[in-house]
Amino acid sequence: MAKYKVAQDFTDLTDDHVYFSGDKFPRKGRAKKERIEELSTTNNKIGKVLIVEQKEEGDA
Repeated sequence: MAKYKVAQDFTDLTDDHVYFSGDKFPRKGRAKKERIEELSTTNNKIGKVLIVEQKEEGDA
């Protein structure tokens, strides 16, 4: 399962939680594929990439 970290500070409109750059996403549980796609592209209300996939240690 892929892990994500926050690339840019944002407030999650689903629960009003504020994420800061470097935080893990989601902070608990699992996010839906559609939500990951929305936040990892510019197809969101801010128009910026907000999360990026975190590389596993040992990955090239």
